[in-house]
Amino acid sequence: MEDEVESFLKVTEVFHPSAETIEKAWIKDYDKAYAESIKDVPGFWDKAARELEWFSPWTQVLEWDYPWAKWFVGATCNITHNCLDRHIRTWRKNKAALIWVGEDDSERIFTYGELYRQVCRCANALKTLGIRKGDRVAIYLPKIPEQTVAMLACARIGAIHTVVYSGFSAPALASRIDDSRPRVIITADVGFDRGKVVPLKSVVDQAVAQSPCIEKVVVVRRQKPGVALSGSKEIDWNDWLKNEKATCPPEVMDAEDPLYFLYTSGTTGKPKGVQHVHGGYMVGTYLTTKLVFDLKDDDVYFCVADPGWVTGHSYIVYGPLLNGATVLMAEGKPDYPNPGRWWDLIERYGVNIFYTTPTAIRLLMKYGEEWPKKYDLSSLRILGSVGEPINPEAWLWFHRVTGGTLPVMDTWWQTETGAILITPLPCTKLKPGSAARPFLGIEADVVDRDGKPLPPNVGGFAVIKKPWPSMMRTIYKDADRYKTYWNTIPGCYTAGDICRKDEDGYFFFMGRADDVIKVAGNRIGSAEVESALVSHHAVAEAAVIGKPHKTAGESIKAFVILKQGFAESSELIELLKEHVKHELGKIAVPREIEIVPSLPKTRSGKIMRRVLKAKELGQSPGDISTLEE
Repeated sequence: MEDEVESFLKVTEVFHPSAETIEKAWIKDYDKAYAESIKDVPGFWDKAARELEWFSPWTQVLEWDYPWAKWFVGATCNITHNCLDRHIRTWRKNKAALIWVGEDDSERIFTYGELYRQVCRCANALKTLGIRKGDRVAIYLPKIPEQTVAMLACARIGAIHTVVYSGFSAPALASRIDDSRPRVIITADVGFDRGKVVPLKSVVDQAVAQSPCIEKVVVVRRQKPGVALSGSKEIDWNDWLKNEKATCPPEVMDAEDPLYFLYTSGTTGKPKGVQHVHGGYMVGTYLTTKLVFDLKDDDVYFCVADPGWVTGHSYIVYGPLLNGATVLMAEGKPDYPNPGRWWDLIERYGVNIFYTTPTAIRLLMKYGEEWPKKYDLSSLRILGSVGEPINPEAWLWFHRVTGGTLPVMDTWWQTETGAILITPLPCTKLKPGSAARPFLGIEADVVDRDGKPLPPNVGGFAVIKKPWPSMMRTIYKDADRYKTYWNTIPGCYTAGDICRKDEDGYFFFMGRADDVIKVAGNRIGSAEVESALVSHHAVAEAAVIGKPHKTAGESIKAFVILKQGFAESSELIELLKEHVKHELGKIAVPREIEIVPSLPKTRSGKIMRRVLKAKELGQSPGDISTLEE
């Protein structure tokens, strides 16, 4: 088949869950639970939804008018009612909801009761500005508690929040404002990055100057005395909230009413505004957080993402709070002020669940195993990975330095999916480099371009065959773009990722479809070559691209970051080529290997291979608003 992608990476190690892990897990037998969920998918999600509180019930679980879905038809709810109100009527009122640690090690702790009061004050303050149901509010804040408060406050009154990552430039912020047309933007005077002060208010000033839709700018002042505010348009956050009531009834929302727009990180092109809703998104994030991370009431949960990205939305703010969790949120980088930063936090707060990214794991690998060995990590129970395929070498390192017994939840999902779709559960056996099998109620497969299922270990397109509650409802103002997800391969949601399944039905993601390299008639996934390179002891990180070649069609070029203590040499480059040959075979060996100090990444940490390719070929990289500076 023309579209089949060769797979060369073989994973032989299998890790089985301990008896203790299985005993504690919500789901003890994946095969049984999955079979039951697929037998009656609407019935499965109906049961899950009944674990939450609704203002009025649904008349129909799913209305499917391909490619448009409505879940929990006719039901009313408000996601913040389940994040806050439901808990403050119980003993959780005085339980820590959010523990925040600043880059300077300052600490703020919010109980569920206090978070509820702050959200209500902010919700009332938004109302005083005339914000009502359906209005948009932009949030351009660093990773501070006010970010969570502002998101929940918007949802509380039925306003639609659009969070923009605080590392974006003024033009990038302005483009998102122009698309979503918010009336208010909430920002801060500054952020902090590796000890440096990062101005934010000045970025907002530049963006707002181009955006007449913005009526008010609310500023969280982190410095004393803080930036001067000018005119009636600008408001200090504390002054804005101080006289507001600490109660605010949640707006009654239809299950299909929009909750937020979030602009994708743009690895492949112009960012697009993904729209999620109150009802289905609530059910999807609630259940995946509970079952994937085996969340219990006494757990401390640490996700390193920023709420400027979907992982922060789903697995810092909404999913954990829906479950009544204690969430640790930490500002700053994993290696500042030293590479022990996250390990120290895990020890200090007794973290039980740690959800991070392959990029961060590979960064910490550079510094060696001595750093995690300095800390007591015995509180850890569940590990997680998100953002891109995790290469087996990084998986094994992460597993080893945290004790060698903990299950690693290698999760696959997207901004568009809203919640995790393919993942292990704590009770399942694990294969390093594999996202395992579909989550309960999710029908996934690997197919060719015609939608025909492929045999084991043949790479093709990852697809989801049936709708799910947390799926995006549309691309804001671009319904045609939404339809392409469902029309690329007829009858399926096409994720844009290349994948293979092994004999056990385990999914191994091989890279984006756009990143497949065709060498002498063989279609090779970029992720496999990168995994092979990173498995060499001298390599910290790698990215590969395809270049036009007269005879082979394309050749492979690799960009490699070396670990500390290794220097570039022709001998090392030859050793790396030999290593790839040994791991994958001759066909996958890069023709060129360039040693580089860094790789272009989105601000969420994903490698932007198209930027590397464009630079290499002397072409325009397209939209780079999400490129990390």
